[in-house]
Amino acid sequence: MKRPIHLLTQKTDESLIGQSHWWGAPDLPEDVPYPCVRVQETMDDGHNEEYDEPLTFLFQLRLEDIAHVDTGLPKTGILHFFAPLDYHLGELESPLDYHEKPVVLYTPCTDNLKPYVLTYEDTDESIFRPAERILVDRGEDIILFGTPVHEEMEWAHEGEICLLMLEENEEWGLRFYDCGTYYIFVGKDFCKELEKQCRSCPGQSVRIEASGDMFFF
Repeated sequence: MKRPIHLLTQKTDESLIGQSHWWGAPDLPEDVPYPCVRVQETMDDGHNEEYDEPLTFLFQLRLEDIAHVDTGLPKTGILHFFAPLDYHLGELESPLDYHEKPVVLYTPCTDNLKPYVLTYEDTDESIFRPAERILVDRGEDIILFGTPVHEEMEWAHEGEICLLMLEENEEWGLRFYDCGTYYIFVGKDFCKELEKQCRSCPGQSVRIEASGDMFFF
């Protein structure tokens, strides 16, 4: 078993570009598109409309910040986490729910990155919340490589690794129905697969196959 890594967030006015941070905008290479889900919606007049709905950006983590833990991951680069959680942040008309797959990206580059710009339609207002600093090895509500606290999740994802376990947070307005926990799982050999893809496409960002699940009351 990998040792759990506990994360805590802290509000700050400092720039966190290229650093580990919760919320904010992801610092992605220019050739990497923002992860979206293709949505088909039936409009009031009966016709179907298709559009791309962006996933919620949760956080990015510089792997050098957790290099002291044997995770099997590279010691450098950035992991970016995206999940379908807008509904659970109060956007009740969001067409996405937790059943949609999350996206985890590994970016080997950590220099000269720029925050992704994404605004609400017909406005200049960013969709991203203010970034918060990430403190490693502190906190209890954000855990990497932990054992699921709900046995049902462990049974349903037997043979997989719990990459992220996220508890709801009143300060963010993050609620998983009455009470719950959101999970991101990856295959048990995901580190080997990541290494293989990095060798075949050196310098390029890699998408890690992941699935999301939620336990709630």
